[in-house]
Amino acid sequence: MSGTWLPPVQYVAQLPKATVYGCFLITDQEDRPVQLRSVRNPANWQWPGGNMDPGETPWECAVREGLEETGLEIARTPRLLGVRYLMPRPDWPAHKIGLIFDGGRLTPEQIAAIVLDPAEHDEVRVRSLEEWRDELTDAAFQHLAAAVQARRDGIPCYLEQTETS
Repeated sequence: MSGTWLPPVQYVAQLPKATVYGCFLITDQEDRPVQLRSVRNPANWQWPGGNMDPGETPWECAVREGLEETGLEIARTPRLLGVRYLMPRPDWPAHKIGLIFDGGRLTPEQIAAIVLDPAEHDEVRVRSLEEWRDELTDAAFQHLAAAVQARRDGIPCYLEQTETS
């Protein structure tokens, strides 16, 4: 501790910057994860969600983004499955903190009714956890598996991605 007190505005200006996002883990009724393929990076499969807007909470963000990205009101009650932390990288020069909420189990009719935002996603895929292993990077698969386990156990997970490349 330096012993030098700074006014809050000056102190906060020195702190690392971070963005916050909210997202949903959703599955079908057989607990197979549902993910959306990114148009910006087709190798990247994502959960419905995105970055918070000013004045928004992580839950409000997840609900808004879920509706924008799927056309569905995914959940009505917040149930936290986990928190994900990512270090700054060259393509995203700020810390990133995500709150993963339980989006529940969708019926076949709900999955068929998903309407993607073509500027963000071009495909919806439902696969077993083991089938996702072949589609995802090791880190992305570990995060998916941890969120699925958190839902099963009722114990939120904490996930880190500390590599910066």
